[in-house]
Parts: sequence; C-alpha cells; structure tokens
Amino acid sequence: MSTDTIERLKAIEPELIAIRRDIHRHPETAFEEVRTAAIVADKLASWGLQVHRGLATTGVVGTLKGKQPGQKTIGLRADMDALHLQEKNDFTHRSTIDGKMHACGHDGHTTMLLGAARQLAADPDFAGTVHFIFQPAEEGLGGARVMIEEGLFNLFPCDVVYGMHNAPGLPVGTFAIRPGPMLAASDSWTAVFHGTGGHGSAPNRGTDPTMPAASFILAVQGIVGRNVPPIDTAVLSVGHIAAGAFNAPNVIPSDVTVRGTSRSYRPAVRDVLEKRLGEVARSTADTWGCTVDYTYQRRYPPLVNASEQTKVAIAAAAATVGAENVDGNLAPLTGAEDFAFMLEKKPGAYIMIGNGGDEAGGCHYVHTPLYDFNDAIIVTGATYWLNVVRHELGDAAA
Repeated sequence: MSTDTIERLKAIEPELIAIRRDIHRHPETAFEEVRTAAIVADKLASWGLQVHRGLATTGVVGTLKGKQPGQKTIGLRADMDALHLQEKNDFTHRSTIDGKMHACGHDGHTTMLLGAARQLAADPDFAGTVHFIFQPAEEGLGGARVMIEEGLFNLFPCDVVYGMHNAPGLPVGTFAIRPGPMLAASDSWTAVFHGTGGHGSAPNRGTDPTMPAASFILAVQGIVGRNVPPIDTAVLSVGHIAAGAFNAPNVIPSDVTVRGTSRSYRPAVRDVLEKRLGEVARSTADTWGCTVDYTYQRRYPPLVNASEQTKVAIAAAAATVGAENVDGNLAPLTGAEDFAFMLEKKPGAYIMIGNGGDEAGGCHYVHTPLYDFNDAIIVTGATYWLNVVRHELGDAAA
C-alpha cells in the first residue's frame, strides 16, 4: 500500500471518526438498523457505488467495479447491529438510547469498511468487482444466514469473502488469524423442569423441581469432562435460571427454567453435547419424580477459514502493519460469529484486528458496559481492506 494511500485515508480520518461516533450514539439492535443502514447506503451512493437495500430487512450491499478488465468478484463484510446492554461510559458519544449500546464494535467495523469503500471508489484501479456487504443482526439472530437465504450470493456472486472483528487485549497495530476452525459453533438449549410445587413448610407433600434443576446445573459441567474427548474443546455454560416469585420465598415453585449455551468445533462433539444434555435433564427429572421439557437449538456453525484465503489475509495484514505484527497461528476462540454461514457457502477468511489494551488491565472487553471501539484503528482497518482487494484483484489503490 502506497504512502499516498495512507495519507489520503488519514486526511478523511476525522470524518470517519465522526461517522463511527454518530453510529455509536444511535445504536440499533438486530433487524432494526434503519438509521445505520441509511447512513451506509447514502454514503456509498454519494461515492458512486451501486447500492442495494433490504436484504434481511436492513442489509446494504454496495457494488464497485474496477476499471481494469477482470471477472473475479470478492465480498467484504461488516456487521452493523448493537446489543441490548446499558452503557456506563460518560464520554460525549455514549449511547443516547437506554438499554442499547455498541458494545462489540460493530460501529467501528461499519466505519472501517466505509473508509475502504470511499478510497476504492475514488480510484478503482483494480480488475474485477468488490461487493461491500453491510450485514444486520450478527448478535444472536443470524443476519448472515438470513441474507444468504434471501439471495445474497445469487444477487451478488462472490468468489471469496472476507470478514474482520476488533479484539480488545490485542495491541493496536497487530492482527491475528488462523487457518481452519477459528471460532466455535454456538448453540442454545433450554430445560424446563416441572413438578407440583407446594408449601415451603411441607416439601414432602409435592414434587420439588428445584432439586432436579440444581442437580442438572451441576451435572452439566461433567458432560465436557467425561463425554467429550480430551483432545477436543467444548464449553457448556448456564446463563439463565428462573423459578418462583421473589416475594413468595415460602412457595416451592412448580416449574424451573434453566437455559444455556454450548460451544464446540467438530460436528461429532456438537452431537454429543445435544444428546447428553437431554439425557442428563431427563434422568435428573425422573430421579426426583418430575418431568422436563428439553429443547436444543443449533444456531451458529463453527467458523472455518480457508487455507488460501487465510494466506491472503495474512499477506494483506502484513502489508498493513508489517509481518512481525501479524499472528498467523492464533489459538482457536470459543466465541462465535455468524460470518461462519458465509464461509460455509464461499471460501474466505476472518481476521482479528487489535483494539488495544491488554488482558491484565486497561482493557474493557466486548459485551461489557464500558467497552468502546478504538478510533485509532479505523485507518488501519480500512487499509487492511484495501490490501485484501489489492491481493485479490490487483493494485487497488496504490
């Protein structure tokens, strides 16, 4: 990437920061990203890109053809949605909407891709076509899957696709990636234990569903230790427990709900988790004379980077920050990402960009109320996108 290109990006950095902070102030959650999508679409159109709106309700795709002859097409994807979380920051660009905030950096992801789109539109000296995919509803509702189901890759054919996410704790000016499985499959499950309940003074006169629920919560942790091969990775976590009424502690509830998530990388392990959770739930319910309704929902598949596109991503990152600042063998992460749906359909790669801070301190992690995307990496991220295009389609903006 030429010094000229970096300087042009630095020249528009204040504008990009303003866009990012404006989106941060106005967070929109899954499939409700109307204002954010309008900003994205209007910017892309003003820079001369062809713009398509409405995939997965609020998705936006901007298309830019290079001025050199070429048939290859690539997709670059950024997510737009915020989280249901109350922000606790006190800076001027904090969320203006109670109970919603950009706690995962999607405001920054959107802005970095917009920066790359503006730069490429100003000098489309590449061979082929770039589709800039701005996706809604990454946080739990699978907006990538919905975009695909509604014809994303039919309307906008892509030979390869690329994604990127910020990583708190990874220093500014660094990238990390690995070939093969990089992020886990993410599933959710629910077990509702049913009994008769009763008076707290006479538990013997009924069946108490809190007992199998409590036994189940403890037994869940034994599934990974005793049913998953030691060389595999899996995580089971309980995230929701509900029963009874706060103002009626003398009443044994008749129902107890336990909900959680499971993470895995291999299909066989995923099958084991689904099977054993149900067996343990039913056996504990039966032991205490209760019944249980158990459901398991397969949500996001594992994210698997293709070997060749991982090499391209590493090369693009190295061209951005230097090879010594790129980790090409990142340890697999147990988080999940619905970009995995796109990687099931097309070869591609997903990379982490350092958001700064460190794990020991000074680092507010994603999905926490004090997190904020680091504006200092906007130009770095946009430059990475330009280098991906350069490696895939020729010298994009040199």
